[in-house]
Amino acid sequence: MKDKIAFVVQRYGQEVNGGSEAYCREVAEHMTGRYDVDVYTTCALDYDTWKNHFEPGKEELNGVTVYRYPTERPRDPKVFNPLCGEIFGKPEHSDETEEKWIDEQGPYAPKVLEALEERHGEYRAIFYMTYLYWLTARGLPAGYDHSILIPTLHDEPPVYVRYYDRVFGAAKGFAWLTPEEQAFGQKRFPTVKEKPQVLIGAGVQEPAGELPELPEQLRGVSYLVYAGRVDEGKGCPEMFRYYGEYRRRHPDAPKLVLIGKAVMEIPKDPGIIQLGFVSEEMKYAVMREARALVLFSRFESLSIVLLESMMMGRPVLVTGHSEVLKGHCIRSNAGLYFMNYYEFDRALTWLLEHEEDYEGMRENGKRYVRENYRWDGITQRICSLIEKV
Repeated sequence: MKDKIAFVVQRYGQEVNGGSEAYCREVAEHMTGRYDVDVYTTCALDYDTWKNHFEPGKEELNGVTVYRYPTERPRDPKVFNPLCGEIFGKPEHSDETEEKWIDEQGPYAPKVLEALEERHGEYRAIFYMTYLYWLTARGLPAGYDHSILIPTLHDEPPVYVRYYDRVFGAAKGFAWLTPEEQAFGQKRFPTVKEKPQVLIGAGVQEPAGELPELPEQLRGVSYLVYAGRVDEGKGCPEMFRYYGEYRRRHPDAPKLVLIGKAVMEIPKDPGIIQLGFVSEEMKYAVMREARALVLFSRFESLSIVLLESMMMGRPVLVTGHSEVLKGHCIRSNAGLYFMNYYEFDRALTWLLEHEEDYEGMRENGKRYVRENYRWDGITQRICSLIEKV
């Protein structure tokens, strides 16, 4: 019989396309060759409300046993938003206010932690995915001696909430996605340096079989692509401002194609093409024919779509305000980063005009992913961390 490991994550399922949650599913499925894998999660699909969507109970999904428990209350903006103002606007706020903020942030699902309390002794390791949400914030301090945190950490206001010192202090081991995330985590939480940890990254795998034909409006068109949630938190307002200004200055600018769910208003610009949610195969097809992937998010712990774009042989153009995104560009020599509009303008123009160098960047990106982001190496590093803990 194989040993058992467990993952604790706020949302889980094929319908869940959030970055850390999708990453958790991929890691869990790739670990089934070495361990029996269980997942403890909620019935929520939407991260804004945590409203129950999935049926509670046990489900087998691609070799992983999933235990779902209902959230006991949705997030209430009338309560949560004022708490955010107090937490982030008043440094003198109390510890009790922080704990209330943790509970109101959610997903509030005590039955998940009750189940773990009953069964934690069955597992060689319990992995908590993302530091931020309730299941990790309340679950890790239970103090199990085989608890491992995959923080998906970046420099954002919540990470400075004092309560998280308790969370990081309770973890017995850490798995980081990038060197930049690890360096920031050790700086913010100095006790982390003393504990077992590995740099695991994430695996990206080339699509099998033929990719679908592009949508008709993209055929024969020069375009950039953005893939991910179209959201203020992902830097999309800045992306739209920069793109609009670039089109004003360069009438022959490529189109901007958006892949992903929109949760903010998209400007009415003839240069912007919104595809919405598409299949994985169509995402790769669109990436393969793009001139470049653009990313403006300042808060990234890895960025799977950046690696996927490089895998498909397309350079990236990213904000330099994200140390993680900038680090990928520097290590791979397959992307450019910018700090303001004028650098964005010059970088994009360079990508469009320097064909020979552009082709070299395409090959650099494919090599970078091939050498650093393969699943066999990642699962081996996770296994080594389990042994250390």
